Amino acid sequence: MNKDILAQKEAAVSALTDRMKDAASIVLVEYRGLTVAEVTELRKLLRAEDVDLQVYKNTIAQRAARSLGYDAFAEVLKGPNALAFGADQVAPARVLAKFAKDHDKLIVKNGVVDGAVVDEETIKTLAALPNKEGMLARFASTLNAPVIKFAMTVKALAEAKENGGAAPAEEAAAE
Repeated sequence: MNKDILAQKEAAVSALTDRMKDAASIVLVEYRGLTVAEVTELRKLLRAEDVDLQVYKNTIAQRAARSLGYDAFAEVLKGPNALAFGADQVAPARVLAKFAKDHDKLIVKNGVVDGAVVDEETIKTLAALPNKEGMLARFASTLNAPVIKFAMTVKALAEAKENGGAAPAEEAAAE
């Protein structure tokens, strides 16, 4: 094999290895049977979530995956595949799973999330989660719930005393 071609392939494997290492999540999909318009629509949806969909030669992707210890990921690299890279652990899974519901030709195979190879079922479970902002909002509301309850109780006590009635704790003790 020509040394220039070999050097190009080694550079491609190295670049993909670095990209796989830097991504928070990678989802592997088979896109056989999708029209150009459908793939364009999918790329548009993914771009909106800061996810990049790329097609690589399977041998290059397999070598990159194996160099990172993702042997189970490399085993599934057969046929026309695309890799979706996301800086968010959930975004690629959510967009691809939603698109796959409407387009049965798109097949989610497996992926890598935070350095761990995950199967199709895990990807579908991740797809049910909200995006990062949604998770932070849920977390904040969970943290705020006790404070809000306490504030409502204090307000109720203040209103009860203001109206000349007994406080709820005093009413309970009187019974």
